[in-house]
Amino acid sequence: MFENPNKAGNAIRGLAFLAAALCSSTAMAQDALEVWSRSGPQAAETYKAVFAAFTEKTGIPVEYLATVEFETQLQARAAARDLPDVLIYDQASMASYANAGMILPVVPEDLAGHDQLSEASWDSVRMADGGYYGVPFSQHAQVTFIRSDWREKLGFDVPQTHDDLSALATAFATQDPDGNGVDGDTYGMAVPGTTDRGFFTWWLSSYMMQRGGSFVTGGEGKYTVTVNTPDSVAAVEWIQNLFCGTPSLVQPGALTNASATPFFAENHAGIYQTGPYAIANFDKAPGKDKYEIIIAPAGPGGKTTLTERTSIYFGATSSKPDQQKALAEFLISPEAQSLGMTAPGQPVVRLPVNTTLNAAEIYGDDRWAVVADQLTDSQLMPSDVDFTTARLDIAETFQSMFSQCTSDIQGQLDGLAGRISDELSQQNALQ
Repeated sequence: MFENPNKAGNAIRGLAFLAAALCSSTAMAQDALEVWSRSGPQAAETYKAVFAAFTEKTGIPVEYLATVEFETQLQARAAARDLPDVLIYDQASMASYANAGMILPVVPEDLAGHDQLSEASWDSVRMADGGYYGVPFSQHAQVTFIRSDWREKLGFDVPQTHDDLSALATAFATQDPDGNGVDGDTYGMAVPGTTDRGFFTWWLSSYMMQRGGSFVTGGEGKYTVTVNTPDSVAAVEWIQNLFCGTPSLVQPGALTNASATPFFAENHAGIYQTGPYAIANFDKAPGKDKYEIIIAPAGPGGKTTLTERTSIYFGATSSKPDQQKALAEFLISPEAQSLGMTAPGQPVVRLPVNTTLNAAEIYGDDRWAVVADQLTDSQLMPSDVDFTTARLDIAETFQSMFSQCTSDIQGQLDGLAGRISDELSQQNALQ
């Protein structure tokens, strides 16, 4: 437990005061299983319904906290050696938390229903040492959202290739697709270019793969840095042109936007590559009848997009191993997976990890079949090693390149490749 406390860093100690406050509040519910998720208000409502069903079924009460400041509050609790019993969070931080001793290893065969999850799901929570440190809960691939009303008004077919996509984005930026008579108030693509948590890296990765490039290649705990190969340089040149070409095809301020959702929802941008968690909001605005979801148009490297996953982790300081296990078994059951897709709020299970379920049938919405199809051609960012530092560096380097419209892409990527190599080498993860 907490085998390598130095990795938690000085920030943990600096947040001790917050830990004290949080410990005080949780002491009021010591008999309940404390569960945290990184969620906004809508998703929290869905989780509450899922946990209510769990409590009704098992008699185990749940004290639930939904927070978008997940990492900050979690580090504070780590500093106090008083972690939540169960964490539900995206895949990106698993290796970091496991290396810090904050989450416990899991034996899949010990969980009822483990055989209803795919090998790919279990592989996603396996670390380089061969141990499993989470229980898969939700999965999806990024998909392409397009304003179908704009596309049809301008006479374009559904894009099949990157050339089609670029032509459509250019038309959205220059041909007044909303018909309001005002030039320059619509844009081709909505892009979330913030470097916070390295978010920009996730958006970039799909287009890098579709152009035949990559950040790293490998697996099983060993990776080769490929961000500066000729294919990757060519991929980055294409992506940079989205930002720096004439016309620019992205919304103003794209490189600092934490969310590009408002630009698509409020009739300012016509193409948005993101996760299907946006469906619920986009059905309200711009409206279900005004957009479509498609498989990614193909670039020279294909149609691959980023896989995103959410998993269940067991807090290392918990004194409730039986309750942890009971909740995980419930959350991967057909009952809980279905409830996580359909309870009021926002789906917290996007595509089920339980292979007995069909998402399109449960949602009653064929658009989820598109998401499921895209999942079969998607790829997870490295999660069996701690890729956090590399992810942040990639986001910051690309943001700097595109904000300056650099002419030295090769030189910038060579420098980035050296830093990623150093980081992986420190983890004995460099191939």
